Amino acid sequence: MTVIEDTPLAKKLGAFVALSTSDLSLLSGLHRRRKALVAGRDLVHQGQSDQIAYILAAGWVCSYKILPDGSRQIVDFQIPGDFLGLRSALLHTSDRSIESVTDIEVSEVLVRDLLNVFAQNLRLATAVLWAASRDEAMVVEHLVNIGRRSAVERMAHFLLELGSRLTLVGMGDKSGYTCPLTQYHLADALGLTAVHVNRVLRQLRENGLLTFRNGVVTFDNYQGLATLVDFDPTYLDQTGPLLK
Repeated sequence: MTVIEDTPLAKKLGAFVALSTSDLSLLSGLHRRRKALVAGRDLVHQGQSDQIAYILAAGWVCSYKILPDGSRQIVDFQIPGDFLGLRSALLHTSDRSIESVTDIEVSEVLVRDLLNVFAQNLRLATAVLWAASRDEAMVVEHLVNIGRRSAVERMAHFLLELGSRLTLVGMGDKSGYTCPLTQYHLADALGLTAVHVNRVLRQLRENGLLTFRNGVVTFDNYQGLATLVDFDPTYLDQTGPLLK
């Protein structure tokens, strides 16, 4: 297997399209410009107008908005294989900031290069559209999470979703995964306080469902946790290539 076949992006898009040699060659071309960033730095600033998107090759980032009172709402976390700033690059202005949670490595993709790939390969264009549609489906679930689910349900659903996303790119399974997020990250993403996050995680642990300790999420009872929040991963649409 070539290097590109092992990348998180290829694994992710391969869940929708059975990637051919020519598909992989075009994907490889998007990884030409590499950039590294240490943890805690902004890769993209809200209001930025550069027509550049990124592919996250290694590490974790978060997308967030700062409110007038200085508080932060994390919109989502991105993991290896995800596009960063794609929507904002196409619409010319970034509507959110993107910060590295860990040290990261990204591939910088000019919009013109991405559009050129789309023009050459409709299958890859369709796969990227699928990825964007999947991201939109996750936003819907996040709105339901914050608006209607209890604190325990929010946490359980969020960590189950992360597990499914990481499994797709070979970084997790139903036993658990490595997770660099702090309780403050979880609080800003789930609309809770850090103290409440601590209490919720303790409750899940004491109920024998999930343990989050020393940067590792362990599903002590995956099915029980999924039943608790009625977790249905259908919206993540990763059951296998739809285009052969």
